[in-house]
Amino acid sequence: MTDDVQRLAQTIKRAQWRDHRALEAALASVGTTLVQWDALRAIAARPGASGHELAEATFMSDQAFASLAGRLLRQGLVERVPGHGRRLEHHLTESGRQTLERGSSVADTTLERLFAGLGADERRRLQRLLDRLLA
Repeated sequence: MTDDVQRLAQTIKRAQWRDHRALEAALASVGTTLVQWDALRAIAARPGASGHELAEATFMSDQAFASLAGRLLRQGLVERVPGHGRRLEHHLTESGRQTLERGSSVADTTLERLFAGLGADERRRLQRLLDRLLA
């Protein structure tokens, strides 16, 4: 049993690693990285979110997200505005929206290719199983 569980965990990790490498290469063609694109997605989904909220959404520490947000700010992809108290709210700039759109197009194409070996029903089943595992 232990070997089966370890093999399953390793297979999931290998699939994630494959996806990340492919997405990183594809996103470079539009001038962004996987980490940057993921942060732009999180900000677009949560306009006005704090750095802490966005760190959680992107599976980063607060410190790592703050560093990334600083780079995105210097690149003109995001803006931070004061919120309540010490809170800084994050928003995409027009350039950030354009980068997100280009990146999303490339990511969709890449992910379709990576999951082409599974039919629509198999993808839905895999999604349900992973959702159940994480519940």
